[in-house]
Amino acid sequence: MTLQGLSTAALAIRPPSLRFRVDSGRSRLLYDGRIPSSGASTSRIRTKSVRCAGLGESRQGSFSNSNSVVYEGIYGPWTIESSDVREVILYRSGLVTAAASFVIAASAAFCPDSLSLSAILKQNLDAFYVIGSAGLGLSLLLIHIYVTEIKRTLQALWVLGVLGSAAAYITLAQPANESVTQYVVENPSAVWLVGPLFAALTGLVFKEGLCYGKLEAGVLTFVIPILLLGHLSGLMDDGPKLFLLASWMALFMIFAGRKFTQPIKDDIGDKSVFMFNSLKEDEKEALLQKLQQSKAQ
Repeated sequence: MTLQGLSTAALAIRPPSLRFRVDSGRSRLLYDGRIPSSGASTSRIRTKSVRCAGLGESRQGSFSNSNSVVYEGIYGPWTIESSDVREVILYRSGLVTAAASFVIAASAAFCPDSLSLSAILKQNLDAFYVIGSAGLGLSLLLIHIYVTEIKRTLQALWVLGVLGSAAAYITLAQPANESVTQYVVENPSAVWLVGPLFAALTGLVFKEGLCYGKLEAGVLTFVIPILLLGHLSGLMDDGPKLFLLASWMALFMIFAGRKFTQPIKDDIGDKSVFMFNSLKEDEKEALLQKLQQSKAQ
């Protein structure tokens, strides 16, 4: 079969009145013609369950005229645009920034006080905290999750964590002439203020571990809350805390570094789902009706 034939076959499920285009930097499903009105209720398509945005379950369908790969999604074919690549790179860069900042700051716990490096690290803990939080926030802004409510929840936790950290610094750490990190270390109850920030990180690594089966992400899902809860409750000695902290540092760097070994399309997921979710309700009904008719044929 020729490439033209493959392309025709791959695009066959797209209704004639639908087309893809980039609109203000984001791909959307747009109609060329009018949406047909019908008094009867529209039959919805039973589609396979969408598990994770990063699973990349869409099959490679064909090559378009511009030689870009066309993937078959649940709601139609889609391609990777330059804006998609940019978002994925920024998402992964945010993770690397968060991981690197955390590892550098946490290294202070293992440096002897006699070293000049230890003094430098402790003097700049707040700067590393801010940079790492910003990197995590960037990744949470660009993360691809099919269920919008979950994404918004992670983002809300990040906002609460940032506000709590700011409150802890202004009202508690600064009057004591300490960094936020040092204050939390010495006052476990302050975990309540900064905890939502790390809850958002835990949700992110849980999503990554679930979607890609990454061992380091799965272990981080347990290491982060166990360390924070152990410190908050006072039930954990310094030895186990340092062990968990070292594990967190190593796993976080492995996790962030390995993100750049994945194909770009993995972090995009099935883009047709996001384009479908961006449509108005009547447009969704019309698209489902057309796909149902196409499936029947």
